[in-house]
Amino acid sequence: MLRVAILNQKGGSGKTTLATNIAHALKLSGESVLLVDADPQGSARDWNAANEGKLLSVVGLDRETLPVDLKGIESGYDWIVIDGAPQVAKLSAAAIRAADVVIIPVQPSPYDVWSTADLVELIKARQEVTGGKPKAVFLVSRAIRNSKLSREVVEALQGYGLPTLKAGTTQRVIYPTTASHGLTVMSDPGCEAAMEIMAIVREIEMVVADA
Repeated sequence: MLRVAILNQKGGSGKTTLATNIAHALKLSGESVLLVDADPQGSARDWNAANEGKLLSVVGLDRETLPVDLKGIESGYDWIVIDGAPQVAKLSAAAIRAADVVIIPVQPSPYDVWSTADLVELIKARQEVTGGKPKAVFLVSRAIRNSKLSREVVEALQGYGLPTLKAGTTQRVIYPTTASHGLTVMSDPGCEAAMEIMAIVREIEMVVADA
């Protein structure tokens, strides 16, 4: 069983979109997946209600006891995907303790790059006492294709000493459109957005294999 937490303490980074799409892609690949909504706002739970729980198993665990709470429900799953909370350092720290891998989505904006500093500090503090665990990587989300700014953001993130996935998401209407109906882009596996998600999943699997 592998735990992947998607975290960014800045709101609007695309965490829930990534969490729902990645979890659904894993399930469609034949994996047993539990999506954990660790955000008190409950966006993943609202998404799950919109599809009447037909796509994924989703639970809400939005307390600092997350690592302990997971132990009672994670049996039988291949993957646990955690949609973390923004702006709440204690909840982010709990998700970091629970995770094997942390994905940090960052939009191509200097403000988003700067806002990751505190989260990276939390992750590195945890790594120091656990022999480098969890693994952590950046993911550029909602990029504008072929834009100079997106490339500059990748360069800026290098200053934090964490790798950036080659795969990421671009600005596409299909992401919010499918989410509003409780669906994911994986509902159309041949579309470009679904290919973006599958490329992300393949890279995450590589990161997990090295964790």
